[in-house]
Amino acid sequence: MRHDTHFVEELASRHSEPVGQMVPLAAIETDPRQPRAALGNLEELTASIRERGVLEPILIRPRPGARPDSDVHYRIISGERRYTAATDAGLYEIPAIEMDVSEDEALEIALVENLQRKDLTPFEEAEGFRALKERHDYTHDRIAEAVGRSRTMVTESLQLLKMPSRAREAAQALNVQSSSVLLEVMRAAADEDEMISLLERVSDHRLTRDDLRAEARRRAAARRSSRRRRKPHTFKFRSPDKSYNLSVSFRKSEVEREDLIAALENVLAELRAAQSKA
Repeated sequence: MRHDTHFVEELASRHSEPVGQMVPLAAIETDPRQPRAALGNLEELTASIRERGVLEPILIRPRPGARPDSDVHYRIISGERRYTAATDAGLYEIPAIEMDVSEDEALEIALVENLQRKDLTPFEEAEGFRALKERHDYTHDRIAEAVGRSRTMVTESLQLLKMPSRAREAAQALNVQSSSVLLEVMRAAADEDEMISLLERVSDHRLTRDDLRAEARRRAAARRSSRRRRKPHTFKFRSPDKSYNLSVSFRKSEVEREDLIAALENVLAELRAAQSKA
């Protein structure tokens, strides 16, 4: 896992220069406010560390309120997966960079680090972007720069947070992991139930974003064609002696005989009422 070097250096320059060192694992604790809720499967990482060691230092800071006689002196800013895997691999110490940053800055760094991971779900990523935006006043442009993505991608990712909770749960259960596909589902579906139905089709038939867009174009074309075909119904009558013609138009395209009779009776009633007042 790489960190955004220029981002970390910019924060560190406001304090002391980060110094790399080997730190005993027993002297480090995890951060209870760490923004990543689940560490995921650590088996491959643990095996790699057991064979090659920890290749990327974790980021740590002095433990808040630590007593001089305490054995735990540091708290993790970023790198809890590597820390946990190193512990599982039986290591005694781990390479670490100590930074003198505030709690808010530590959370900011942790968020950016986590967002640069490749195994985040679309919703985890969107939640991370929202956290940077709401907790740390990041603009979409600054988020994009910090995590190495395009501004458009950040903006679209944040749109995923508008997906209703049941549809979001269905997407996760069905393992629909493409942000672009999820966005197309949201655009195509009229309500949450339709979203879930469409997500099931995506999962069953491995539909892509282009597939969904093609379907949407076909549906739109069918609606336009249907509107063109549905002309207002018009009843026309010519008297046997050709002395007059009668035409009655309805707004709807299909009219029953009873509708026509009722319309004509209404016309007669109006005419008789007007005559009686004359």
